Amino acid sequence: MVTVSVRDNNVEQALRVLKKKMQREGLFREMKLRRDYEKPTAKRKREASEAVRRWRKLERKRKDRD
Repeated sequence: MVTVSVRDNNVEQALRVLKKKMQREGLFREMKLRRDYEKPTAKRKREASEAVRRWRKLERKRKDRD
């Protein structure tokens, strides 16, 4: 669970911190995906393309290290 404490009645700063934490947790992306129904075939296709993207990113990082 994401929690943010407000210091010195500075709500704007607390909101910025909350949004950053939500972004890192992937909550915005999750909400966007759950907004509409996604067919099972579309879900499998999306997940497969995400896996390929993650793999390519990992390979790029490995090449940069060498």
